[in-house]
Amino acid sequence: MHAITIREFGDPDVLEWTEVPDPVPGEGEVLLDVTASAVNRADLLQRQGNYPPPKGASEILGLECSGTVAELGPGVEGWQVGDEVCALLAGGGYAEKVVVPAVQLLPVPGEVGVLASAGLPEVACTVWSMVVMGAGLTEGEVLLVHGGAGGIGTHAIQVGKALGASVAVTAGSPERLDRCRQLGADLVVNYREQDFVEEVRKEFGGADVILDNMGAKYLGRNIDALRTGGRLAVIGMQGGIKGELNIAALLGKRASVAAAGLRGRPVDDKGRIVADVRERLWPLVENGAVQPIVGQVTPMAEASAAHRALDEGGVFGKVLLAAKS
Repeated sequence: MHAITIREFGDPDVLEWTEVPDPVPGEGEVLLDVTASAVNRADLLQRQGNYPPPKGASEILGLECSGTVAELGPGVEGWQVGDEVCALLAGGGYAEKVVVPAVQLLPVPGEVGVLASAGLPEVACTVWSMVVMGAGLTEGEVLLVHGGAGGIGTHAIQVGKALGASVAVTAGSPERLDRCRQLGADLVVNYREQDFVEEVRKEFGGADVILDNMGAKYLGRNIDALRTGGRLAVIGMQGGIKGELNIAALLGKRASVAAAGLRGRPVDDKGRIVADVRERLWPLVENGAVQPIVGQVTPMAEASAAHRALDEGGVFGKVLLAAKS
């Protein structure tokens, strides 16, 4: 098969479409013929040498994909050769074939289509595990989403609205904010020109749940933006890795801070998340309340161009890599 490999750590030009051995499914795994994968910021970090894959995971980039079941490993039940699926991966998605634990498979939902579904597993499992399973967002609460124009953000807006929450988002341009509003955001904040703490307090009195991709840079301000009993869910470090936390403010609000990645979790833990996503979120995708937002589709062999697009920050939604023309 062919796959994207990293010649050396560096800029997008280090990505090459090369021939590599076909993977073989083991106990509890399936082999997929890949239709498409998606570009995540973790892929950019791995390309630069700053985010190595977990022990035992494929060195090939790609944390999610869609495709067709080509072979079942020993002990796999509930799936058949020929099923159209999408999958949460620890790596290996930028390839024509990939092996994945069967518990990390999801059926292609409703009318979404196999290509577009490649952009769902990573965002769906991240948002659902942190915002719903972890932070417990419920109807009538306020969700603040940083980076509303990205893959995570565009998905989180829709999930929040589908659950009956009010949603505030931050983004960096009027055009991107307008598109966030079209997805259902109730409050849009230009982080280049406005103070999100002030705006969220003025509109809602604060946020009950904050989904944060910035990390250190926003830590103190996120606590300031929380309501009493609020929950901060940190999923990224785009604004740095070390920040000061005002414990008095946290105690005064009876608030909590949680941080978690998805890629390094054990297979059983990922399987638990995928099962909950399938049971509770997938019906919302199938009825159209939550849809994949695809900003760009690039041939997988040209992954370097897709990485540049995400680096430059001009894409709204997900960037997909099509393995099949």
